[in-house]
Amino acid sequence: MPKPKRIFECQQCGAQSPKWLGRCTECAAWNSFSESTVGPAPAAAPGRGAFAGLTAAAGPVPLAEVEGLAEARTPCGVPEFDRVLGGGIVAGSAVLVGGDPGIGKSTLLLQVMQRLSRAGQKTLYVSGEESVQQIRMRSDRLGGPPPGLLVLPETDVTRILQALEKERPAAVVIDSVQTLYSADLSGAPGTVSQVREVSGRLVVHAKTHGVPLFLVGHVTKDGAIAGPRVLEHMVDTVLYFEGDGGHPYRMLRAVKNRFGSTNEVGVFAMGDGGLREVPNPSALFLSERPEGASGSAVFPCLEGTRTLLAEVQALVTPAAFASPQRTTSGVERNRVQILAALLERKAGLDLLGQDLFVNAVGGIRIAEPAADLALVAALASAFRDRPLPGTAVFFGEVGLAGEVRRVSRPDARLAEAAKLGFDRAYAPPGSAAAGPRGGKLQVTEVRDLRTLLDACDPG
Repeated sequence: MPKPKRIFECQQCGAQSPKWLGRCTECAAWNSFSESTVGPAPAAAPGRGAFAGLTAAAGPVPLAEVEGLAEARTPCGVPEFDRVLGGGIVAGSAVLVGGDPGIGKSTLLLQVMQRLSRAGQKTLYVSGEESVQQIRMRSDRLGGPPPGLLVLPETDVTRILQALEKERPAAVVIDSVQTLYSADLSGAPGTVSQVREVSGRLVVHAKTHGVPLFLVGHVTKDGAIAGPRVLEHMVDTVLYFEGDGGHPYRMLRAVKNRFGSTNEVGVFAMGDGGLREVPNPSALFLSERPEGASGSAVFPCLEGTRTLLAEVQALVTPAAFASPQRTTSGVERNRVQILAALLERKAGLDLLGQDLFVNAVGGIRIAEPAADLALVAALASAFRDRPLPGTAVFFGEVGLAGEVRRVSRPDARLAEAAKLGFDRAYAPPGSAAAGPRGGKLQVTEVRDLRTLLDACDPG
C-alpha cells in the first residue's frame, strides 16, 4: 500500500504544492501554505458525493415544466435580522455570519435562537469554542435560556450530524465552522480540506432536512472570512457584522443572499442586555451632533430599502509636511482627493496644500456617489471655518466638470429629512418635485459647486 505523502495547501484558494511556497501562484496570497498529509484514497473517498443529496437521478427536464415554489419564511423575532435576510428565515437555508472578534456574532445568533425557542421551536446551538457554562452565562444576560434551546459543545462533525438526526431541531447554529473537523481527513481544523468537508456535510443535511443552518466564520486581518473562498459559494447567504469597538453601534450587512436583496442593512446597539434593535438609526447617528460647528454636514444615504441620515465631518489644517495628508474613515479616500481637487480648480479653495481629515460619524460606511455634495459642503465649511445651516441636508453626485448630477430615490431622502425635522435640502436639479407635499422642507437645487458654496455662505 502506498505511504501517505506530505503536501502543502493554500488556505485561501486550496491550491496544492509539493513544497512550501512563500506566495501562492494561484491567488497571490502570502504565507498561506500549510502542511497536510494525503493518503491513498479508500474505496469510498470521504467527501466524495457530499452534495449528491441535492441532485436528482433523472436527466434534464424542461424548466417550464418545473413546479415553482415560494419560499416559506419564518420570522425569528429580531426584526433587524429578518430585514437583512429578506423577510425571515428560509427553511433549509445556509447562512454564514462573519465579523471581527468580539463584535457580537455569537450574541446575535444566541438571541435569535432564544427568540425562536420562546416561540415554541426546538433549536440547537453547537459551540466548538465555548463551554456550556460560558454559553449559559451569556444567555442569562440575554434574558435567560428558554426550555427549547439545546446546547452541544462539540467539534467532530460526525457527532454533530448524529445529534441533528436525533434531536431534529428547527434551527441550528455552528460556532464556529473553523473549529470543526472530520475524522476522515488528516488536516487540522480550519484547513481548506477540513472546512470544505465539514461545511459540505452540514449544508447537505440542512437542505435535505429543511433545517436553517447558521455558520459563524472567523475573519482575517483584512476583514474577509478566513478559510477558502469556496465556503462563501457553498452557502446561500453571507452576512458581515461590522462595528467600531469604540462605538456601541453594530451594522449587519448582506453581501450575498439567494433569497433576498444584498443591499439591506440591520442596525443594532450593544448594551448590557445584549444587542438591541435600532428602529430609527437616523436619530441615533445624529443624537450627538454638535451645534454651530464647522465642517459638519448631514447626508441622507440609502441602505437597501432604508434611508439613514448620517453626519459627515471634515477637518482642514495647514500641511505639516511636504506631502499633505488625506485621512478618511467611513468614506473613500480617493473620492475625497478628487473632490478636494475640484474645490481647488472650480471654486478657488486652496485645499491641495492642506491636510484633510474626513469621518463618517457612528462607524457607518458611505460608498455611494450621492455623498459627494455633503463631502464638498463639509470640506468647504471646514476650510472657511464657517458652519453650515444646522437644519440642512446635502446629497448629489459631483462630476469632474464641477456639475451636480441627479441620484437615485430623491423622494426617500427628502422624506427622511422632513421626518427628522430638517427644513432645508441642497440637492441636484429636478429634486424639488420629489419633495414631500405640504411640509416645511425647502429644496434648493444646485447646478454646480459654485452655486452650492454661494447658497450655503451668501456673505
